[in-house]
Amino acid sequence: MKIIEMLRLSEMGLSQRQIAAGAGCAKSTVGDVLKLCREKGVGYEMASQMTAAELQRFLYPEPAGKKQGPPEPDWKAVHEELAKHKNLNLQFMWEEYRATHPDGLSYSRYCVHYRQYREASGRQVSLYNERKAGEVMEVDWMGDTLDCVINGETGETQMAHFFVAIIGYSGYPYVEAFPNEQENNWISANVNALHYYGGVPRIIEPDNCKTAVKTPKYYEPVINSAYWELAQHYCVAIIPARVRKPQDKPVVEQTTGWLETWLLGKLRNQKFFSFHELNRTIRQYINELSRKPFQKREGSRWSDFQEIDKPVLRSLPAHRYEIADIVLRRTGDNYHLEYDGFHYSVPYTLHGERVTLRATSRIIEVFDKNHIRMTSHNRRYDASEGRYVTDEAHMPSNHKAVHQSRQFDGKRYRAWAKKIGENTYFIIDSFLTSGSVEEQGYRSCMGILQFSKTYGEAALESACKRARDLGSCTYTTVKKIITGVNQRPLSPIPSHENIRGGEYYN
Repeated sequence: MKIIEMLRLSEMGLSQRQIAAGAGCAKSTVGDVLKLCREKGVGYEMASQMTAAELQRFLYPEPAGKKQGPPEPDWKAVHEELAKHKNLNLQFMWEEYRATHPDGLSYSRYCVHYRQYREASGRQVSLYNERKAGEVMEVDWMGDTLDCVINGETGETQMAHFFVAIIGYSGYPYVEAFPNEQENNWISANVNALHYYGGVPRIIEPDNCKTAVKTPKYYEPVINSAYWELAQHYCVAIIPARVRKPQDKPVVEQTTGWLETWLLGKLRNQKFFSFHELNRTIRQYINELSRKPFQKREGSRWSDFQEIDKPVLRSLPAHRYEIADIVLRRTGDNYHLEYDGFHYSVPYTLHGERVTLRATSRIIEVFDKNHIRMTSHNRRYDASEGRYVTDEAHMPSNHKAVHQSRQFDGKRYRAWAKKIGENTYFIIDSFLTSGSVEEQGYRSCMGILQFSKTYGEAALESACKRARDLGSCTYTTVKKIITGVNQRPLSPIPSHENIRGGEYYN
């Protein structure tokens, strides 16, 4: 799946460094994979239609040979470890390296190579980060909270947590308050921010908070599934900042500090009776603060956003992203999956397999173990229509026949028979009216009408006419006639005082 993500981000025009951060792998790996895909003629559209196993076999038909000799140290990782842990030194890092690679570099060569890495990578200098218009939306939770929302029922005061987004060149902010920092609020805040700006940037850059990143690894950060789905919906890349590296998103860090001073300063002595009321007030203050002129140059955050960022943002999709509930299920014997009290069918071939069920307010989707969508249903809320939602295409043939028979009533049997002919209609109508209740004749009706699929409608109409002429309007008689068991002329049933007519059973 990482190869597909690399191809998707590459076709969006991202650099190899950005693709490496978004796909969770090394930059060199991205270069190797994209080069191989070009040589093999594999693009994102082709790769997305293949399973992970098929794509792997296509790109790597034979196992790669083993590398010869111990690898040179990952100097970037060495540098990061030394920067992160001030008590470590090169001697300690070299001893760790030699413990796993006894035939590796000597300590003197180790020091020389590390010094060369520092000089080549420019680790002693700082780089000015020029922000591009509409390129990145940086997002984070504000460090400070406010005890400012009063619960109308209990009278208790709730804590407000503040989500902050900063867009593009202008640094134009979006702020929204929530009662907590849980994942559903994080997703809602990101969606609301995109629609507030009225467009989509190319990259969203979050911190390594748990609501955004499931596993905050340096080289392979694992994005939460709901956040990854948001990225797919809006065709945007999620590239988390490095762990403990606030300089990766300096604008949101600086703006958060500015907002904590000016926005929270305005809110500190106010009380609100709902988060809706609080967010309406926040919106007013943000509009005021964003229009304040810059101190050292012309314009404001708002004017820069309108003139520089907004024109280059990509259009929003037709539908707003909905937060989905994603659960794992094992398909039972009746090839239905339960969700929120209702049961939704899946192809019977998935019997006994573990699948992923994705539920929004409108739709239920089911994916197999290879993340391929197998089916979808409109979500049901009204139990009066029944709690089972079944697609006939998901049934084996024998179940499908039984299911279809259960969907018929007298009106449908008569309509079907009328399309075949007058005599077929006469036989079906006699079945439905001969019993004390109409349902008694349903099986016979279905048995008769099914002959039209095997022998044709003309043959069935002819058999029903002969049975009618003989005065023997029974399933057995029609079956014998149409199957050729009894093709000789039959004598009409004689009238006799001991023979009961149809009126006897009414």
